[in-house]
Amino acid sequence: MSKIARQHSAHLPPDTRRTNFMEVVCGYTEAEALTESGRCLQCKEPLCSVGCPVRINIKGFINFVSKKDYKGAYKTITEANLFPSICGRVCPQERQCEAGCILGKKQQPVAIGLLERFVGDMAQQHNWQETRPIDLIGPTSKRAAIIGSGPAGLACAYDLAKAGVTVVVFEALHLPGGVLTYGIPQFRLPKERVFREIENLTRLGVTIETNRVIGKIHTIEDLMGRLSFDVVFIGTGAGYPRNLGIKGDSLNGVMSANEFLTRVNLMRGFDFPRYATPVGIGKNVAVIGCGNTAIDSARTSLRLGPDNVYIVYRRTLEESPARKEEIRHAIEEGVQFICLTTAKEIIPDNEGWVKAMNCVQKDETGSSEILLNVDTVIYALGTMANPIIARTTPELTTDKANYVETNGESLMTSMPGVFAGGDITRSGGTFTTVIHAMSTGRRAAKGMLEYLESN
Repeated sequence: MSKIARQHSAHLPPDTRRTNFMEVVCGYTEAEALTESGRCLQCKEPLCSVGCPVRINIKGFINFVSKKDYKGAYKTITEANLFPSICGRVCPQERQCEAGCILGKKQQPVAIGLLERFVGDMAQQHNWQETRPIDLIGPTSKRAAIIGSGPAGLACAYDLAKAGVTVVVFEALHLPGGVLTYGIPQFRLPKERVFREIENLTRLGVTIETNRVIGKIHTIEDLMGRLSFDVVFIGTGAGYPRNLGIKGDSLNGVMSANEFLTRVNLMRGFDFPRYATPVGIGKNVAVIGCGNTAIDSARTSLRLGPDNVYIVYRRTLEESPARKEEIRHAIEEGVQFICLTTAKEIIPDNEGWVKAMNCVQKDETGSSEILLNVDTVIYALGTMANPIIARTTPELTTDKANYVETNGESLMTSMPGVFAGGDITRSGGTFTTVIHAMSTGRRAAKGMLEYLESN
């Protein structure tokens, strides 16, 4: 076992970070990265890679880091994952790769995520890039359309482009990235990091067309017909919010976490009035839910200047599915957690705005009603599939909730040549992390290449 303690990255102090949108975790210095890489046991059968949904050669890239061959480390990572700068920041490594680290059985596991981030950031700093596939194998005549530029779509596009396929990505919003751009706060994932990683994809020859809502300007039938695409991948995600379903949930001052985070992240509402996107946050904010999106919403709210931000959660804090580090950061910054509590009614003022929220709180003696004086309510209760593809593609088999059904490992849908992955499907379970969505994009790309070879 290693005698070296795990290296912890510096963080911005809570009093500083709650007033701005600067990145909270500073990342490793070179010295810290070298020390941490020296903790890796270089196991003969590394379980860390087994825990990685895209099977990065973790042992290999850390070995390169320990030898100061950072470009070799980057090349090793990007054989499986084009986005180390992103995934090093947002993946729940504690439940995936680091959970399998042998070192973690007796001491803290190797900080795989921080090392991956270090390598990804260095690649961006030195402008390292992949070789264009046409330089390697020559162009093919095959064309693929990717619907959605979130993690699943980008991963699929990456593998197809590396195989020499001409790839066009259609994105409904005005900036690419999907949830990476609109759903994760700037202080956790700076958007310039996202756009630099996407730039690497375009250097492989991938074209990204924004403001293109498939199902309105084009249908899947159009893509496979008059637009002459040989294969299509559906990676539109599941962006429809689940409603509260309680009295007062349509009042002014009530919004979904998706709406709130999109206004702040994609439309730069955090930079008002320089960007003309007012968010309209009140002085006392309640966020309902306690997953990662709820924590992100609460911490984002806090930075917009209210007096109080509450998280209202029906279970205990220990039962929250959010990352423990993010919960700890939220507490340090001043978010107040009200657990074992369920919202029952949102109460209006005389002008139809939120004035208060009536809740039921449980304890060891039973239940009691509490009244929270809040003027903004943000609900983060999960999402559902966007129905636009299902409604405009009757040949496509979907379930009752509009999730696209896929067949087997290839992730092909009921339509030949049309594949799907990420949160718009239920294949292999519900995907709630960036890296899981990417893994389905890679699976679909493999199936698409096999389909192209046989047709």
